[in-house]
Amino acid sequence: MVNKKTPDFACMTRALIPRNRSTPDFACMTRALIPRNRSAQMKIQQMVFMIIAVTFLFVLVGLFFLSIIMQNLQKTATNLAEKEATLLVSKLANSPELSCENAFGSSRTDCVDFDKVIILSENKDKFSGFWGVAKIEIRKVYPDSGNIECNMENYPNCGVLKILDKNVKTLPSSSSFISLCRKKSGGTGAYDKCELARLMVSSEDKTQ
Repeated sequence: MVNKKTPDFACMTRALIPRNRSTPDFACMTRALIPRNRSAQMKIQQMVFMIIAVTFLFVLVGLFFLSIIMQNLQKTATNLAEKEATLLVSKLANSPELSCENAFGSSRTDCVDFDKVIILSENKDKFSGFWGVAKIEIRKVYPDSGNIECNMENYPNCGVLKILDKNVKTLPSSSSFISLCRKKSGGTGAYDKCELARLMVSSEDKTQ
């Protein structure tokens, strides 16, 4: 009696070395190689399911670590963007596009020419990609002029001057106090009028 728990080696031999046939007995070979015992088939199925489960587990673990890496990359990108905004604030007030330079006597640091930036704000679309940030604005601190946005009609009686605004989600702004100066006409002629303000710069928040 043939043990069904092990392959039928006699049948395998007849299949590989046929005596009265020109071709091997493939049916016999199949029966020899694949035992018909149900317990063996169940073990094979269990092994297949185990392999699939282990593979699925490794995929989940890989996705988990990948999500952690992506979150760390996003945090790093956010920190870099905030540092760039902070550095830009310190440089922007003294840049040729905004600074007072020598228009108000001797050269001043952290001094922004109000007459210059109001013209620049009217052409903000042309400079949207020049600064590398999402938002640049100046807010008067003293005297407080409220949240009235500056334009050519209400200048200088306004409180917020938007030099750049891409209308996107932004990170918390970096800011620095500046002197916002302009020329003003009086009874004795033109004189320098300076007010305390904050220069605020925000980078785009690219985290989702």
